Amino acid sequence: QEQLVESGGGLVQAGDSLRLSCAISGRTISYYGVGWFRQAPGKRREFVAAISRTARYTNYSDSVTGRFTISRDSAQNTVNLQLNNLKPTDTAVYYCAARLIAFGVMVVDLDPAEYKYWGQGTQVTVSS
Repeated sequence: QEQLVESGGGLVQAGDSLRLSCAISGRTISYYGVGWFRQAPGKRREFVAAISRTARYTNYSDSVTGRFTISRDSAQNTVNLQLNNLKPTDTAVYYCAARLIAFGVMVVDLDPAEYKYWGQGTQVTVSS
């Protein structure tokens, strides 16, 4: 059973930046499509960003486009989410999710139901 581990959350001020990382224990993350989701208190989990297996395709929610960047780091075997110009409305628990993707298949999944593996989440708090 794959285990996803997120890191990099924290408490920052509005306008600051953070970088979140996602790793899969004992696996090569490049074989997986990866998505980031977030859930604020009292709200439903929402899509943030996703990246295809080869990083050729990415997708972002409208609320983070232009501020967040998802990328792969093959040397570190991670998928990272760079969060720039953070706003208080970005405060949430951020979750990394992954699904195994066959070679040559280029998909970017926005639906959380498509992902089989989930991390436990990392808290991002943005103060005004």
